[in-house]
Amino acid sequence: MNPQVVGPYQKSSYSGHDNNCVEVAPIANGGRAVRDSKDHTRRPLGFTPAQWGIFLAYAKAEAS
Repeated sequence: MNPQVVGPYQKSSYSGHDNNCVEVAPIANGGRAVRDSKDHTRRPLGFTPAQWGIFLAYAKAEAS
């Protein structure tokens, strides 16, 4: 999937000073694009709304 990014990329507020993190942006289909914060030349990964929802649910469950 080659995501069509429609909004700005954002880093997590938990990112450290060394920028070793990922950035997330909304894409045209309502899903999200994820890229490496250190290498913007790589193509971002695209996730459908359903895939992104599953990821968020899992992340929230693991954090609690």
